Amino acid sequence: MTRILLSCRYLMLVASVGGIFGAAVMFVLGLTKLAHAARLLMTGPLDPRTTTTDVMGATDAFLFGIVLVIFALTIAFGFVFDRAEGTRARLPHWMRVGSLRELKHTMIEVILVYLVVDAATDFAENEQLTWHALIKPATILAIAAALRLMGNPEPDDRG
Repeated sequence: MTRILLSCRYLMLVASVGGIFGAAVMFVLGLTKLAHAARLLMTGPLDPRTTTTDVMGATDAFLFGIVLVIFALTIAFGFVFDRAEGTRARLPHWMRVGSLRELKHTMIEVILVYLVVDAATDFAENEQLTWHALIKPATILAIAAALRLMGNPEPDDRG
């Protein structure tokens, strides 16, 4: 019975593969936006707002792709594959997940970075901002405060 339950962990690979595929899509989207910005620079009158928006949108897409890669690899190497202790030491620090709490903390940190860049992209895209534009920054502050209240999962190990 235990062996059957432990083999179910391989179902998590579906999420990992999906995350890698989603990351590839986001990287292609980022490259497309950067190519559009470069084309604007080379072909005609310079429109700083459009170029800035395209570059920030590309950065936004790349960061979200990175979030998906981190999610996929930490799930795969943290919870699916058995690995020897020597192999664990060779993995990057962000892939050495010992518990679900560590994964949750890392993912919230990465998502906060993504949200900050996304909010900056929204500010760059809009010419006139209304009070609705404060919703995303307020949400970012609330998530950051919640993360701070959660505390550090491994105070000696994280930096």
